[in-house]
Amino acid sequence: MFFGSLIATLLVYHGKSLSGPGPKEILDIPVTSVSTFVLLLSSLMMVMAYSAITRGRVKAFRIWIMCTAILGATFLGFQAFEFRHFALEGLTPRTNLFGSTFFTLTGFHGAHVTVGVIWLLSLFGYSFRGDLTRESGLSVDLAALYWHFVDIVWIVIFTVVYLIGVAL
Repeated sequence: MFFGSLIATLLVYHGKSLSGPGPKEILDIPVTSVSTFVLLLSSLMMVMAYSAITRGRVKAFRIWIMCTAILGATFLGFQAFEFRHFALEGLTPRTNLFGSTFFTLTGFHGAHVTVGVIWLLSLFGYSFRGDLTRESGLSVDLAALYWHFVDIVWIVIFTVVYLIGVAL
């Protein structure tokens, strides 16, 4: 509901900005498409990590969970690059309504990705202490559900903000 209300706010304010760059002038679909692919690929890595731990393959789990975390961090790097680029182009949260709603929505999503990456790295660390076994698949399952939720939210954000937002 939280992300839904932020997306609805962005849509309500779409086209109402009177100054500064708007979506058509500033959004870079090709770059964001690559970062979207990276985040979606991380979901596949998460599935592989979950599959490995439920089969008792801790070493394989470590590889897959680290791949997931690295891809999540890469997505955050893309987001930081995009935020910096927008600021240099004159779009900040204070510039206009689009800037306010865009940075709030994508910033909160980025915060959720950050929490997810930290969670994934903690699971990686726990695997070396022997705290993750076949029987502890539930804790990995919860992390996987969270990670997939973050990915699904991004698919909606990418579609509404980037693809539809530029077309309107």
